[in-house]
Amino acid sequence: MARFDKQDRKLDKINKPHQTMLEGEILFDNQDLCQLLHVSKRTLQRYRNSGALPFQRLYSKTYYKGSDVQQFIINNFNKKGGEDDKEKENIDIDK
Repeated sequence: MARFDKQDRKLDKINKPHQTMLEGEILFDNQDLCQLLHVSKRTLQRYRNSGALPFQRLYSKTYYKGSDVQQFIINNFNKKGGEDDKEKENIDIDK
């Protein structure tokens, strides 16, 4: 049984996706973030160029900190907040 347990631990290490970390924080690469946000690589490029999504370059590869991604999602993908902001703008303009 001990050999089976040892084999299971080895298989778990192989099957677990490798997560890149920087200063104890998870880093997402372009592919990971595209899948997470359901957007294309070009859309990520637009987010970077506009300054909406902070990024890090390590060895010519682009990474995004988990906390930055979380803040980006809160700021940009919160539908309720976006609708409220538009309603506030309309009210302010009408007055």
